[in-house]
Amino acid sequence: MASNWEDMKFIDIIELIGGGTPKTSIPEYWNGDIPWLSVKDFNNDNRYVYVTEKSITTLGLQNSSTKLLRKDDIIISARGTVGEIAMIPFSMAFNQSCYGMRAKDFVDKTFLYYLTKFCINKLKAISHGSVFDTITRDTFANIDICIPNIKTQQKIAKVLSAIDDKIELNNSINKNLEQQAQAIFKSWFVDFEPFGGTMPDFAQLVPIEKVCKIVTKGTTPTTLGFSFVNSGINFIKAESILSNHSFDYNKFGYIDEIAHEKLSRSVLESNDIVFTIAGTLGRFAIIDKDVIPANTNQAVAIIRTDIDKIEPEYLYTFFLGNWHNNYYSKRIQQAVQANLSLTTIKSLPIILLSKEYRVKYLNIIEPILKLIKHNEKENRILIQLRDTLLPKLMSGEIDVDKV
Repeated sequence: MASNWEDMKFIDIIELIGGGTPKTSIPEYWNGDIPWLSVKDFNNDNRYVYVTEKSITTLGLQNSSTKLLRKDDIIISARGTVGEIAMIPFSMAFNQSCYGMRAKDFVDKTFLYYLTKFCINKLKAISHGSVFDTITRDTFANIDICIPNIKTQQKIAKVLSAIDDKIELNNSINKNLEQQAQAIFKSWFVDFEPFGGTMPDFAQLVPIEKVCKIVTKGTTPTTLGFSFVNSGINFIKAESILSNHSFDYNKFGYIDEIAHEKLSRSVLESNDIVFTIAGTLGRFAIIDKDVIPANTNQAVAIIRTDIDKIEPEYLYTFFLGNWHNNYYSKRIQQAVQANLSLTTIKSLPIILLSKEYRVKYLNIIEPILKLIKHNEKENRILIQLRDTLLPKLMSGEIDVDKV
């Protein structure tokens, strides 16, 4: 490490901001124009957090204990699920399960974000709590760091943020591509524009079980006496499936080959559609060859088409076009947690066109799906590159002036 790097405590480089609680008993405090953040709104593979499930009014903010984060502040989950972080792109409020961090004058804001990512494992290791893990002010006070001067900080941040900029650009492109795919789907299956505005006589309305070989769900290895391992066969959990229909590889579990063989019901194949049916409902993705071999648990449904009856991509676009939303939302079962039964999944009616028209439709929409997958793969490579460079740059092992 270069001699101009200075030893400090993490707490010495930040202003730590605690989250709060709005007075939710007054409903109009919600549904405002100030985004309200909770842990599930962000994940470690995205630098910025943009979309939130809730918002709060200015009045609600004034009558609560929460504070407002500013652009380029950092948020970190500090209770329960600890160590999820994101940068703030514009003013946002946040709850008491998180901390906000604001860089002091001698620290570059973007450098602080990457330094925090570098220190995540240290933060998690010394988190504590009688019921669940908790990060406190003392946690930050017990983390030793070493930082360079601000000019070097900015250079390090520039290298890493260039990679994240490309990841975010790919995400933005994919969002636009998905909107295009949804517009094409609506044109064909809601407005029936290729058929003069009405559903053609040759089209059939069939439940998906009629065009699938398998509609089943996974199995948790521990129920059969198997343990998770550090590496091996990919094990996809509900939280591994993201809202943009891609996978968070960092949230895969792993099982060994013996467990994979025994969990034969839930072995995944290329072009399977996976759909979350417990907990966070309705997240879905299509399996590509990069994920295989893989398995999954009971919170995830496996939908495998019969290729003699229907193309996997054709069925997938019905989910991408949100065809399923109203049908499934009316049939959610409430137990310990909300869930959807396999019977409900199987019964979703879709419009089955003739082979001739399915080919015409897929010729239009498949290039969009392939480009989305291409961008997802590129992002996985970029994430791996970023995560490889991060510790080397933050420790001074790589001289940033030579990068």
